[in-house]
Amino acid sequence: MFGRRKKKGSAEDAADAASEAEQVDGVAGEVGAETDEVERERVRLEPEPRPDGPWDSSEVSNPGEGRVDLGGLFVPGVEGMELRVEVAGDAIVAATVVLRDSAVQLQAFAAPKREGIWGEVREEIATGITQQGGVIDEVEGPLGWELRAQVPVQLPDGTGGFQVVRFVGVDGPRWFLRGVISGRGAVEPQTAGLLEQIFRDTVVVRGEGPMAPRDPIVLKLPNDAQMVPEGVQQEEQSGSRFSGGMGQLQRGPEITEVR
Repeated sequence: MFGRRKKKGSAEDAADAASEAEQVDGVAGEVGAETDEVERERVRLEPEPRPDGPWDSSEVSNPGEGRVDLGGLFVPGVEGMELRVEVAGDAIVAATVVLRDSAVQLQAFAAPKREGIWGEVREEIATGITQQGGVIDEVEGPLGWELRAQVPVQLPDGTGGFQVVRFVGVDGPRWFLRGVISGRGAVEPQTAGLLEQIFRDTVVVRGEGPMAPRDPIVLKLPNDAQMVPEGVQQEEQSGSRFSGGMGQLQRGPEITEVR
């Protein structure tokens, strides 16, 4: 079942901060020519092999087996999870998997054929968050290089605080998949194994049409999606294997799938 909601939560605030960060031109101040050259070498590397995923649609014979078909993404289904998709205008651009007290937001983008962009995107996210007063730590985690961030957010009582999130990313053939892990899986990364496996087992459908680098790969609702009027309570859907109970992560406009 699907329902639109207008509640704004801190997990998507963090993802929004990342999107805004990608607009930043760069860090102010002079940087040595040698450092510039190193950075150019780093961000223009070809995508590395992905023996454990995420997968391109050409690499999986039956992507719909055990996964939810969202058009541009096939997202693995896991017992007890809730799947939400977020809209921007008339387009669905992101999917969020909520599993108990953790969540991972998945978003795919077009990328150059022979250049990975995760290094460059990572730098822009870090710059934007630190300029907002947040804290960034770049580490090599189970999914490769990632950012572990303390992102400034407004708490429900109106005061300022921080939310811990992890930004992960993988470059594929002409696409880039970004994940934003929040909740316990960010605060205690050792507990995020299942969310990381969902990220790895996601299938990206780039399509053959021309797209500018960083254009979002648009998603769609599954064919059997049903709209739920605003105000329907999650308790009424508790029998679903996709039911969650992570209301603090909801934001609008978005659509929630519960199976």
